[in-house]
Amino acid sequence: MDTRQLRTLIAISEYGTFARAAREVCLTPSAVSQQMLALEQELEASLFNRQTRPPSLTLHGLQLLETARKVLGLVEETRISLKGSNVSSSLSIGSVRTSTIALLPRAIVALREIFPELHVDLRVGMSSALLSDVNAGRLDLAVVAEHAGVSRNLSWSPFLREPLVFIAPPGTPVRPVRELLETLPFVHFASDVPLAALINNELTHQEVRTRHIAEIDTIPAIVECVAAGLGASVVPDIAVRENGRDMLKLPFGRPQIYRQIGTVRHANSAKSELLMAMHNKLAELSGEFGVFM
Repeated sequence: MDTRQLRTLIAISEYGTFARAAREVCLTPSAVSQQMLALEQELEASLFNRQTRPPSLTLHGLQLLETARKVLGLVEETRISLKGSNVSSSLSIGSVRTSTIALLPRAIVALREIFPELHVDLRVGMSSALLSDVNAGRLDLAVVAEHAGVSRNLSWSPFLREPLVFIAPPGTPVRPVRELLETLPFVHFASDVPLAALINNELTHQEVRTRHIAEIDTIPAIVECVAAGLGASVVPDIAVRENGRDMLKLPFGRPQIYRQIGTVRHANSAKSELLMAMHNKLAELSGEFGVFM
């Protein structure tokens, strides 16, 4: 048994088929099959149920999968340890398209002032893909909203808990939020994410009938539309603070609704010191709504 076989096993579990896993580990499907067959022969156990299409992991396969993740984590920890210090390591970070994404570059810059040799690779993606990549070890850390899809192998910790606010164009007179929601054109957040569900659930709960004018899938674009006078909307507080526009801002929800953004990582990661430092730097930059580890 070697680490290449273990990495291939993890890739199969993540991508669902031998062919897709082959592309991920830069092998042919035939080579992947041979690797898994050799692993089964060495362990004298069936790892895959080949009666299904595609083949699925057996109980032995699932047990080895959990062990494989632990083993590869220890290998990475040892590699870093032999270098002399984990502060000269690298971090691969993924983030959803959130209004807090502006915090990440600032956090990275601040962290590199503490660890000058740190290299950070940052990319943006969808929550499900980011969680999968953290689980498989392709990412060290992901920034996502509170998510029901976080597996038991991962640790999710909020660094931001902030209120949602109703916003209206500059010059809008202060009136009850419900009245403004039902009289002003409403810009909807059109996205299948927890934030959109929070907003829509509260509107339904209050039985508010909005006057639809637009559906937009990014929060900064919504703020720009409201600032230009297109209509009103509901956004996280940080979106207005980061924008700096002189818009009417009022609490949304009865009681006020809060959303959480956090970091996802392996609880026993070899880079725990760096990951905790990144989390706390994000919390620091979140101001009064920051949540520290």
